[in-house]
This record gives sequence, C-alpha cells and structure tokens, in this order.
Amino acid sequence: MSTKLHIAVDALGNPLRIMLTPGQRHEMTQAKALIADFSPDFLIADTAYDSDDFRARVAKQGSIAVIPSNPSRAQAIAHDKHLYKERHVIECFINKIKHFRRIASRYEKTARNFLAMIHLASIMVWLR
Repeated sequence: MSTKLHIAVDALGNPLRIMLTPGQRHEMTQAKALIADFSPDFLIADTAYDSDDFRARVAKQGSIAVIPSNPSRAQAIAHDKHLYKERHVIECFINKIKHFRRIASRYEKTARNFLAMIHLASIMVWLR
C-alpha cells in the first residue's frame, strides 16, 4: 500500500484536516481541498505547493502564502524566511503520530483502516 498523507495543522501543531491519497499522486491534487474553509493569517507550505493557481486561492481566502519558489520557476517569488522556519510544526506532528507503533509500522492493510488509526493518533495529540 503506497499512500501519501496530506495534513493541515494549526500554529500549535494540532491537526485540523488529514487526507490520504495514493502515493503516486502529487500534493497539488488535494491542496485546495486541504485549505478549504480555512482563513489563517499565514499559510506555510513547502515548494510542492508552489503554483500560481494555489497562491491565488490562498490570497482569495485572505491569507498570505509563505511558500518558497520551486527551483524550476523562472522568476523566484519572495517569501518570509523567518516565518517559513515555523514549518517544523508539521514535522513535529508527524513525529508525534509516529510514536504510535501501528502508524510507524503501517500495520493496517487498507487505506481506510490506516486513516482511521491516523485519526485516533490525532485525537491523542489533541488530548495532550
């Protein structure tokens, strides 16, 4: 089972939305759905989310995109490097849920069951 997690967290690292897609899918296929109904002051994401369409969607929602430019982009778009350092919060959340052995080892055979275990681990993160 090759799957890819798409995760949105708040500034404290608490999960807001989690989506699961097949592993060969690109992040941009779920980007709009991941931020739907959110209007944070700043949206911090990695270079995989660098597209003009996505940046326009973020601006339309009233947020400021803090996304480094993809190296293949002809004209680099400036971003706040100090604010981008806060992206570690998502990595910390992923580390927290990997403390649950079923998730780290991917014991679950189906994507549905794996996502259910991710949701249970997320609940435990919220309760801490």
